[in-house]
Amino acid sequence: MRWEQLFADLEAQYDELEEAQLQAELAERQRIEFGGVGMVARLAGSVDSPVRLRTTGGTAVSGILRRLGPDWVLIGEAPGREAVVSLAAVSMVEGLTAATGQPLGAVAGRLTLRSALRGVARDRSPVSVTLLGSNGGPDAGTGTDVTGTIDRVGADFLELALHAAWEPRRAGSVRRVVLVPLAAVIVVRAQPMG
Repeated sequence: MRWEQLFADLEAQYDELEEAQLQAELAERQRIEFGGVGMVARLAGSVDSPVRLRTTGGTAVSGILRRLGPDWVLIGEAPGREAVVSLAAVSMVEGLTAATGQPLGAVAGRLTLRSALRGVARDRSPVSVTLLGSNGGPDAGTGTDVTGTIDRVGADFLELALHAAWEPRRAGSVRRVVLVPLAAVIVVRAQPMG
């Protein structure tokens, strides 16, 4: 009887040790698996949820995460007000759900920031573009906003016809056309007309 209790105690200790080893192995597997999750997949778990993004230029963008591509996100800031944010310019994201989404599919994976901005250019709607950097003065590094209409999008740049946000793009309203490197684009916001 005494040996039976001894073996029962040994068996319980072995079961506890085995369970602890199993939990440690499971935790390590989860760490390794999560180590392979990219930012886009992590953000994909929060589509249709409220988030707040902070950018390298100091701009904050808050709203519902609507869509994402391999290098951009679409945030619904308010009804009728949307913003495309370059992921290269994001320094922090708050409000993510615990879920992690799937990696982008083949089609969504090809819809880059350049492709998204080409769609905005086709729409011909006025936009406000927040750019990284400024005139080199004491505010260098903070975002600069310019308004107008995206005329064209090249391989690594866009051309923006500068005009007042409330005016349609017409030859008489365009002050000048500027070339903007895509690497300098932080946020592109739709502007209401009128």
